[in-house]
Amino acid sequence: MLQVPALRIDGVTLSQSLAIIEYLEETRPSPALLPRDPVQRARCRIISDHITSGIQPLQNLAVLKKVGDGSQEWAQHFIRRGFQALEQLLQETAGRYCVGDEVTMADLCLVPQVFNADRFKVDMAPYPTISRLNQSLMELEAFQVTHPSRQPDTPPELRA
Repeated sequence: MLQVPALRIDGVTLSQSLAIIEYLEETRPSPALLPRDPVQRARCRIISDHITSGIQPLQNLAVLKKVGDGSQEWAQHFIRRGFQALEQLLQETAGRYCVGDEVTMADLCLVPQVFNADRFKVDMAPYPTISRLNQSLMELEAFQVTHPSRQPDTPPELRA
């Protein structure tokens, strides 16, 4: 589909965020990105899928180009709609991070989506749990150095 991300690792090229993350979890299990408890593991996957399948695809560049002039409003609408549901999910699962007090796959999905919300000027006030979790994650060096605003292909106006 000519989309990112793609990862060439162990002699194979993988695509799609969650497939890549699950491959890394299975082949490099430390640090763990999925909780050990099956219920928490399922909740982590629900949150991750909610972000990567329910919110993020509606702001892809190809979609926004097709929408045209109303792309900012389009993106805001779907981010707000997704964040309303996500805020409720996270109120049930969150500790310091999305699912308890350990960084999980859900956290890896949350930070770029909050970046998109900022990019499209979504008011984050109605989402205090999402905002708090993002702030906690951004205190971690790994999230600081890999933040979307620091990637080589980030447009200059969005760079940190």
